[in-house]
Amino acid sequence: MVIVGNGPLSRDLSEHVDSADFVIRFNDPKAGIGLSGVKTDRLLMANTGPPMRRRLKTPELITSPIFQAARELVFPYHPLIVRRYFIKVSFLSRLKGKRAEYTLKGIEVFGGAGKEIRIMPPQFYEQGCRALGLPEAKMREFFPSTGFFGIWHALEHHPADEWRIEICGFTWEGWQQHTWADERRWVLEQVDHGRVIILE
Repeated sequence: MVIVGNGPLSRDLSEHVDSADFVIRFNDPKAGIGLSGVKTDRLLMANTGPPMRRRLKTPELITSPIFQAARELVFPYHPLIVRRYFIKVSFLSRLKGKRAEYTLKGIEVFGGAGKEIRIMPPQFYEQGCRALGLPEAKMREFFPSTGFFGIWHALEHHPADEWRIEICGFTWEGWQQHTWADERRWVLEQVDHGRVIILE
């Protein structure tokens, strides 16, 4: 299995990725385009906030090779979780069409493009936060990234004695309210335990 992040790659991994048994990607991949192949078994797409709003208005996403190749589209943030923990959208912003989450609109647009969509249950988010060590008191302030949830879920459901799990394209940088330092520490712990291999 290869889990491809959205950061830059130092070399062309296209053949390696496309020959993998299972490939996971995230959101709308950009930095690794042309270097990571197109095979995509699972595409996790954050169904929240301005990035999702932008994706829904980007026709080029639907026609992109990676989106076209995706066998399954996963929305990691259940609407109940967004309501419980995520930043609220002001009344004025709602009048302008902005939302905290775009689950139903995502189903309409991406389901309409022929994609099978899976919405993860509320327990998925809370269990992932616990695995990362994020205390509940901080769960309305910091939000683990889609990349973290993709790696964590893969490890939870693919036994170490049956799967070799490799990752690439992760820089642990970006939106300041993601838990980058904790996520990097967690991944390196999995590397130390032999559960994850980082492709250089």
